[in-house]
Amino acid sequence: MRPHLGADGALPPALPMGTADAAYHRAMRGRPLPLSLTFDFGGRPPTLDAVRARVAERADRIPALRYRIIRDRKLLLRVDRLGLEQHVHEAWLPDDADGSVASRLMLSMPMSAGDRPPWEVWLIHGPTGRYTLGYRTDHTLQDGVGAVHTVRALLDDDPKGGGLVPQRRSWPTAKGLAGAFGDVAAALRPPGVQPAFQVPGSGRTSVCHTATPLARLRAVGRAYGGTVNDVYLAALSHAVHAWHMKETGSLHPPLPVAVPMSVRAPGEEYAPGNRMVTARLLLPCDEPSPHRALARVMADTGRLRRTRQRDAIRLLMAATPRAIGARIGMRMVNSEVIGAPTSSVNFGGPLVHRGAASRRSAAFADLAAGIRCLTTLTSQHDTACLTVVHDDALPTADELPDLWLAALLELERA
Repeated sequence: MRPHLGADGALPPALPMGTADAAYHRAMRGRPLPLSLTFDFGGRPPTLDAVRARVAERADRIPALRYRIIRDRKLLLRVDRLGLEQHVHEAWLPDDADGSVASRLMLSMPMSAGDRPPWEVWLIHGPTGRYTLGYRTDHTLQDGVGAVHTVRALLDDDPKGGGLVPQRRSWPTAKGLAGAFGDVAAALRPPGVQPAFQVPGSGRTSVCHTATPLARLRAVGRAYGGTVNDVYLAALSHAVHAWHMKETGSLHPPLPVAVPMSVRAPGEEYAPGNRMVTARLLLPCDEPSPHRALARVMADTGRLRRTRQRDAIRLLMAATPRAIGARIGMRMVNSEVIGAPTSSVNFGGPLVHRGAASRRSAAFADLAAGIRCLTTLTSQHDTACLTVVHDDALPTADELPDLWLAALLELERA
């Protein structure tokens, strides 16, 4: 197990990649995989010099920002001096009405880090009275929850306020261990049918968002005895159902998805590397009703929580040699066995930068391992943002956010 590498203490000169890091490295064949967080603001933007000053004040004290990737050796190497002019940038997108152009920029800009750590902060000027602060890194170096902790520590006026609670570890049940082995076995079986997303890739990626009050998802969850994540997945299941039915006139079978889960423990908030596992769920896209879809999703996620399968997968990966674990991890999130990764990130309170509070946050990564579509629900204070990243070979996938909102409305009306 790698050291915790919290915010204090000396940093080792080198660290081996963990299993999940090596899986991303293998999936991308050594290329960077951009992982981004964006924060939308209203009002007058800060200057680039002001953003650089904040980053200069804090970056050296955040371990995740101090390591670069030595890909041919699967190693993270400490960097003792950060050249901030290479890490903090500015862009102007005055016609970007919905933030989708800024999001595409965060994924499409080259990430040739060379001998520096692969992270950047962006100040993006949008239409008059709007701007975006963006943070991006290489997914080989950092997972989404680690990026959330890093952004808070790097940019927020109160770097320790309003953030995530680290994951407390526990022992899984026997059923949790069986479920973990079952997920691995499912990943090794011949691929199933996922008609909505099995198309040749175009190599071009688009991003779309929709935002809604977080209270809506919480209210539906309370009414049915579920969680915000349950409501998100059930509405997504019905959105895929409606989208596929509209496109083809046929029913979509249950869709296997990969659900990333953080195992970042107290003391590891700012550590480099991916501290996450994935579980396999079947979204009930064959259900004609979002209410019935929600019941099936709640049964599956309830089982994951009761059996503590998150901890079972964590222990399984820790006990597996890195090379074998990386192959298994890559297989579990490969397009041959899943339709889409479905992430959920709770940012907590809004990002407050130089007195201004963000209105919306979004977390998203680029596509890899043959995946044609991925979704993330990012919660911030009272706003939930659904982000859909899709290959342009799925030209109508930008309808999924509106269909997701329609499914949420159906759940509310019950």
